[in-house]
Amino acid sequence: MEHPENDSQYKGLKVNQGIVDAPTVNPYLKKRVQRKRYTTSEFVEGILKGNITILSQAVTLVESARQEHQQVAQEIIEKCLPHAGKSIRIGITGVPGAGKSTSIDAFGMHLINKGRKLAVLAIDPSSERSKGSILGDKTRMEALSKEKSAFIRPSPSAGSLGGVARKTRETIVLCEAAGFDTIFVETVGVGQSETAVHSMVDFFLLIQLAGTGDELQGIKRGIMEMADGIIINKADGDNIEKAKLAATQFRNALHLFPPSESGWSPKVLTYSGYYNIGIKEIWDMVGEYIEFTQKNGYFNHKRNEQAKYWMYESINDTLRNKFYHNPAVERQLGETERQVLNNEISSFVAAKRMIDLFLSNIDKPEI
Repeated sequence: MEHPENDSQYKGLKVNQGIVDAPTVNPYLKKRVQRKRYTTSEFVEGILKGNITILSQAVTLVESARQEHQQVAQEIIEKCLPHAGKSIRIGITGVPGAGKSTSIDAFGMHLINKGRKLAVLAIDPSSERSKGSILGDKTRMEALSKEKSAFIRPSPSAGSLGGVARKTRETIVLCEAAGFDTIFVETVGVGQSETAVHSMVDFFLLIQLAGTGDELQGIKRGIMEMADGIIINKADGDNIEKAKLAATQFRNALHLFPPSESGWSPKVLTYSGYYNIGIKEIWDMVGEYIEFTQKNGYFNHKRNEQAKYWMYESINDTLRNKFYHNPAVERQLGETERQVLNNEISSFVAAKRMIDLFLSNIDKPEI
């Protein structure tokens, strides 16, 4: 815009043009690309074609707590279900520091070099205070994370083990539909996570350490009863003899347990995940187990039992969710809790009252 002071009537006065203001945003900065929103059919088509990007977004929908995301996720799972069930599912557990992630890296590369496609679902423990998770297992799977034939998905436990376990099982279905023929499920390594993972895999592998003073603790824990194979990690250097001794102790301990339902006798092997020693023998053992259980019919029997188990678990989760989100229950729960704490009513009477209240107000609209 021309300054009026530059008009000819103003002699000896001239105002120069100002400088155009620089943009506040870097002009070379690209606008953020909006993620495409896929329809259910596009999700299913992409998953069946093995598109990792679409598979990842579908898993995010499965893990989401939003109702609209859950509805889409369930539709995707239902359409993928006929294409699932063709993989070998392996649960991997062990105490923190046993080398689970490093071992998975070694195991995975061994399988990929044999032409397999591998999906790794790692349940990462969440902080009780911040509720956050590092999701750092992928950093310890350096070789595997670079492979196109591998899909690594860490998921936060977020304080709800049952919920994570259900979502992990649903993620298995999507991975199988995407063409992954081997699924690893790595547990948190503490508490009840082993039981949850055991209920969704074909082979349960327990990783132990030697020379840490944990041999007797490992024998005492009920985890050994679930293991189809026990492997002693870090059997290298000066630790080889300790690993052999630990393996002998575990073999002797296994004789104290009743025979497994599958008829399989769990084996104890030593290996080194860091130096890739004994990896082939471990996968020969897994292959032997799969062949053994497929021949005697236990493989399909176990999968049927797992499907039935997860049906009842889903019923329990849905009922619990509906109970705590019922408006009448939400209004009365605090007062009932106060009565229990003041010894006005017993815990059992309080529970019965709340359940009766819930049953009498099911699906009633909030006033």
